[in-house]
Amino acid sequence: MNGVGWIGVVPFRMSGTRRPFPYVPFLSSFPEVNVRTYVEKDGKPGVWFLSLDADSSLTVWLARRYFHLPYHKATMRIFHRDGWTHLRSERAGRSGTISFSCRYRPVSESREAEPGTLDSFLAENYRLFSTDPAGRLHSIDVHHAPWPLQRAEADLEAESLFGALRLDIGGAPSHLHYSRGVDVVAWHIEPA
Repeated sequence: MNGVGWIGVVPFRMSGTRRPFPYVPFLSSFPEVNVRTYVEKDGKPGVWFLSLDADSSLTVWLARRYFHLPYHKATMRIFHRDGWTHLRSERAGRSGTISFSCRYRPVSESREAEPGTLDSFLAENYRLFSTDPAGRLHSIDVHHAPWPLQRAEADLEAESLFGALRLDIGGAPSHLHYSRGVDVVAWHIEPA
C-alpha cells in the first residue's frame, strides 16, 4: 500500500475444511500459522504466502500438490487459557527446528474495516497467488463476509520462523488484529 511492503503473520485454527473431501472432524480441523505479504497482478490485489505451517499431513500434501502453496507439516498445539489464545508450532528445517510460539487476545469491540484503510488492505483479500513447479503464476479467488476485526495484543514467545524465511521484521508489530473468523469459500486454481 503506497509503496510499502507488509508482512502478515496469521495464527489460527482451520475448522470445517471440506474440499476435496467431505467433512471429517479429525481431518477437517487443525491449527495453522501463515506468513504472507500483499501483492498485485494486473490491478488485482491478493496474498502471496511465504510459508504456511499446518498440523495436517493430508492438507499439506493436497495444498502443495494441487494449489502450489508452500505448506509445511508442523507439530502444533492451540489452546485457550485466562482469556488468551496460545499457539505453538515446530517443524523440521534444513538446519534444525523451526518454531513459532505466541499468545494473543482481543482488546476491543468487533468492527468491519472501513474500505480504503490499511485495515481493509490487510484483511479484505479475495485472491491468492502461487507458482507451480514450472514457474507459471496461478491464482485462486476466495469469497467471505467482511472480517469482524478487533484490536489485539500479542506476545511472541519463541520463533525461528522469520529467520528461516530470511526475514528481519525488527521491532514490535505495528498492527495487531483478532477475528473470531468467517466462513471462506475458495474457487478453482486458474492461470493468473
